[in-house]
Parts: sequence; C-alpha cells; structure tokens
Amino acid sequence: MTAALTELTLGQARDGLAKGEFSSRELTEAHIAAVEGARDLNAFITETPERALAMADASDARRGNGEAGAMDGIPIAVKDLYCTDGVRTTAASRILESFVPPYESSVTANLWRAGAVMLGKTNMDEFAMGSANMFSFKGPAINPWRRDGDGPPLVPGGSSGGSAAAVAARVALGAIGTDTGGSIRQPASFCGVVGMKPTYGRCSRWGIVAFASSLDQAGPLARSVRDCAIMLGAMAGHDPRDSTSVDRPVPDYEAALGGGVKGLRVGIPAEYRVDDMPEEIERLWAQGVEWMKGQGAEAVDISLPHTRYALPAYYIVAPAEASSNLARYDGVKYGLRVPSDDLTEMYQKTRAAGFGPEVKRRVLIGTYVLSAGYYDAYYLKAQKLRTLIAADFRAAFQRVDVILTPTAPSAAFAVGEKMDDPIAMYLNDVFTVPASMAGLPAISIPAGLSAEGLPLGLHLIGRPFDEETVLRAAQAVEEAAGFTARPEGVGR
Repeated sequence: MTAALTELTLGQARDGLAKGEFSSRELTEAHIAAVEGARDLNAFITETPERALAMADASDARRGNGEAGAMDGIPIAVKDLYCTDGVRTTAASRILESFVPPYESSVTANLWRAGAVMLGKTNMDEFAMGSANMFSFKGPAINPWRRDGDGPPLVPGGSSGGSAAAVAARVALGAIGTDTGGSIRQPASFCGVVGMKPTYGRCSRWGIVAFASSLDQAGPLARSVRDCAIMLGAMAGHDPRDSTSVDRPVPDYEAALGGGVKGLRVGIPAEYRVDDMPEEIERLWAQGVEWMKGQGAEAVDISLPHTRYALPAYYIVAPAEASSNLARYDGVKYGLRVPSDDLTEMYQKTRAAGFGPEVKRRVLIGTYVLSAGYYDAYYLKAQKLRTLIAADFRAAFQRVDVILTPTAPSAAFAVGEKMDDPIAMYLNDVFTVPASMAGLPAISIPAGLSAEGLPLGLHLIGRPFDEETVLRAAQAVEEAAGFTARPEGVGR
C-alpha cells in the first residue's frame, strides 16, 4: 500500500481521499518514508515529519466533519525560499542557516488553508541564484535520473532543483518553487516533471525571500498538468501586503482543462533556434508543433526580434535587484553575525563568511551596474530592452494564442560540469528568460527523452493572466507526448 500511495498523482490522491480509500495520515506516512528513503538525493534542507503528521491528522478531522479544502490532506514540499512560521528558512545560505521566521508567506498560508500538508523545505541554489542547484550551503541536490548506462550523478536544474527532484523521485505529490528567470521550468525539464510560472503578480511574493523583486514569481511543480492546475488554484490570489499582487479573480484552472486546442493559434518564434542547439532538441520542438497541428491547432511562424538581448539584459537587471535586496543581510537584525570591534568590519566579515561564490559574484555585478557612471550605460539600457522584449510579445499575441518553444538547450548535465564557466551556466536559461522579462505565464511539460535517456521539455508561453489557455495547451502536449518514463529505481 505504501508504494502504491506514492505512485499516485496529486489529483488521484485527492480523489482517493474524498472516496475514503485511505486517510491523509496514511498518505503522509507513505511520503515521509519515501523522503527518508531518498536522502541520497539531498532534496531537502529541513524535513518536518512531525508537523506533517499533525497537519494530516487535522485534515482527516476536517474531512470527517465535511469541511475538506481544495488540497486537503495532500503532502507537498516547499522550496526553502518561503518563510514558514516556526520552521527554519535558510534560502540555502549560511547567512540564514539558523533563521526561523515568526510569520508565514502568503502562498504557503494559502496552501495550508486549502488543507495541504508540509513534508519539509527543499534544497535550492543559494538565494535562488543558479541553474543547477550547485550553490547551496547544504551541498547539491541530485537528479533522480541517470544517463543510460549510469555514469556520474546529474544536476536537477535550478534554482528549484530540490523541489523538482522531490516530485520526480515520488517523495512528494507536488512542490512549490520560485521562478525568476526559469527556476521552475528548467528544473522541471531536467527532472521530467511539469513546472509552471504564472503571470507576474498572480501569486503573492510576500514572505518569499527576495532575489530580484520585479521578476520573482511563485509556482507549482507536479507530475501532471492537472496537478499544477490544482496547486495554482490554491496558491494564487490577491494580497494587499504585496504591492505587485494583482487584484483580479482566480479562475478555476482545473475546469479550464479538457477543452482541447482546436482552432488555437500556436506561435513558433524563429529567434529560439539558437546556435549549436542540439538536433534532438530541434526534433522534439518540431514534433511538438506536429502534435498541436494534429489536434486542430494552427502553427504560425512569428518573430520576437529582441529575444537575443533577453539573457544579457536579465543578467544586468536581476543582479542589480539582488544587490539591493541582499544589502539587508549584514549581521545586525537576523542571520549570521561574525563579531568584530568595528561595525564596518563586522559587515564585511559577516557577508564574506555568509554568502557563497555565486551570490558574491551577482552582488558585485549588481553593485557595479548600479554605480555612478554605469547606471545609464547598463541598468537603464537593460530596462529599455526589457520594454522592447515585452512589446515583441504583445505584438505576437495579436496573431497567436500561445507560443511553443523548447524549455532548455540541453538535458541535465553532470554535477560539477560547467562550474568553471558562469556564462555556460547562465545560457541554461536562454529559452525561459524572455517570458520572465515580460512577466508572462509559461509552463514546461516533459515531452521526450534524449539520446542518453534523459527527459526533455517543451515550453508554452501565454498572454498575461491567461493561465487557462496555457494549461489547456499544455495538457494537449502532455496527452500527445504520453510521457511515462521515470528515473530508474523509482516506483513500480
């Protein structure tokens, strides 16, 4: 029974709970055991089994009284960037290693009100800065997938790598991550799961440790499009504490599914055919176009001319905002403090000891581009490019309903690979960053395997606040792809 419970999708588990086939406690116990059995993946920074069982018992009591919520009794994992009341929140950084927030983030509070159960806090790149989950004070999270013939362990992608690995390894029914430039979608592609970034402003950022405030957005990772729709419905909503939270009704995302894509216009942007793109990625993209056409959609060639500037502009805007946001970690109010007789020296020693190499790199870049004499040349120019990128998408959406692209330029790579070349690491986000710069909803769906037997994802981008169409199109890709592969040794 235990193994069978961890094999369920989130939607199947919800239905089984509603029918009384098992209790939330039984479901949660099975997943706690799975978490403990998969510690070699290093997917969690903090496990919370006692809290999970207490939440499961409370869920069972509510269900017995006929008061079950939309996600009642469902065990999920939480990226360690979300503040959780009374539970350590580290952002995978030594500087916050012992920080225990006295408050709950809005997104997690919404999930707990819907009845979800927290299994623990997942590993990630420090302060969400990374594309491989290599930059964590807890050490790297490991992808449960291996290349055919085994080989070295692989990265799960980043920064939400622990969340993606937990879902792929069947130790959580779903997980929440954050996406700044692709940090949900790229690890979803690497781990063979579904990952969605909703429109900027759809989910509250209140209580999420900030990286780049104009880009950060909460989103779900799960094993099906339907599961992501269920989770997003529970996560989203207006929050007056977040000035960027949009006050508009949250649709029933699950009800939007099943409508098919007949008559939908799917944009195929010429600029996403980048130099040296692997042939297998190109083939999968072409296959995705055929899948959509086979279900009645119309493929439309489009141009997004400023796409090539998205990545360099992102790596000016995001570090600039990070430099500002991370200035608060100085050893005075919370987190690590390295004592010194001199205040300035205490700041310096604390930040030197508390921040890892990638965070230091981005803070230095951000401070540089915001400095006198360089603000206009770099930061202001990047913001102007961001406006042009958004205008390209607006023009494209006059002609099409969704845009189809690859998710990532490769399958998962080995732990330690690309570590000596930050530019090569940054190029992992080349397909996901443009939608982030424009604040658009986007989703990655597992759609095939590489020549080495590793998952590859397809990526759909939609109009602002039109998550329903994105999810509907994603379900069409999911059904056509029929992706049932799983990491060796996981499940069955």
